[in-house]
Amino acid sequence: MVATTRVESLVNSGIESVPKEYIRPKEELMSIGDIFQEEKNEEGPQLPTIDLQAIDSEDETVRRKCMEELRNAAMEWGVMHLINHGIPEDLIERLKKSGEGFFRLPVEEKEKYANDQAAGKIQGYGSKLANNASGQLEWEDYFFHLVFPEDKRDLSLWPKTPSDYTEVTSDYAKRLRALAGLEPERLEKEVGGMEELLLQMKINYYPKCPQPELALGVEAHTDVSALTFILHNMVPGLQLFYEGKWVTAKCVPNSIIMHIGDTLEILSNGAYKSILHRGLVNKEKVRISWAVFCEPPKEKIVLKPLPETVTAESPAKFPPRTFAQHIHHKLFRKAQEDEDGKLATKEDAN
Repeated sequence: MVATTRVESLVNSGIESVPKEYIRPKEELMSIGDIFQEEKNEEGPQLPTIDLQAIDSEDETVRRKCMEELRNAAMEWGVMHLINHGIPEDLIERLKKSGEGFFRLPVEEKEKYANDQAAGKIQGYGSKLANNASGQLEWEDYFFHLVFPEDKRDLSLWPKTPSDYTEVTSDYAKRLRALAGLEPERLEKEVGGMEELLLQMKINYYPKCPQPELALGVEAHTDVSALTFILHNMVPGLQLFYEGKWVTAKCVPNSIIMHIGDTLEILSNGAYKSILHRGLVNKEKVRISWAVFCEPPKEKIVLKPLPETVTAESPAKFPPRTFAQHIHHKLFRKAQEDEDGKLATKEDAN
């Protein structure tokens, strides 16, 4: 197993500048600003907020209006804040407290749960390996594990400290699975009626960064999932690439952020957007987010546009692929882009 430097360890060592492997390319640096200033900006487009209370209304008109708002947000943005989502606030607070408690443990204690990406063991405590052609790293450590369905979990990999970690995480996962369904006629149908969604949780831990204008917590990407649900500790950081510009997501109390992922974009033949997003860091506050990726089985379902989304005017935009093939295709394409970027950088240097 290859020893990996944890970002938290770098920060604890007292570094005052960002190591070169974390510094973003020159063209990217131009778009990285102060996240606290960005969040205060009231001008320009703002992430939509959808009140889900109306989805259970006895009035069909009210229900239909809520579904329309969800659909419009999915088509225009591919991401939204959900409020009145039905998951108890006290459960969410306990989940956050428990995750924060794990990351407060000494690094040596957390290392007992270390994953081994080279050996294919992706669950556990980790940091990004320099597996892209540019060798760049992201300013984050994380804990990744499958949280639902219960019979597919490996609880031996879950933190034993804090003692309530398994209880609160399991409860949250069950409730989130119900939210991802939003009843048979609702989002479940839009995801293709898939029975066997896997829920994978990634707790992202972004330590304070001495030069936040040079690094990213997570580089720009789209999610491969059907849906992704995100909680955070009310420290801003998420940015969405909307209409050619980076837009900062506001911190909305008691909300859950919902992303449309590639899977749903494919099933909808591009009607729903899997939006490009990234995470910024700062020098004042640690940021923690809890992302849950709702994913189809890797081989069982062939992802392709649903028949009703394909017409003569709007032919299929995506070839049929299993989820595993989609991930492989995406990683291969990313590796090619990284390699091309590296070559271009070399040519510029010459």
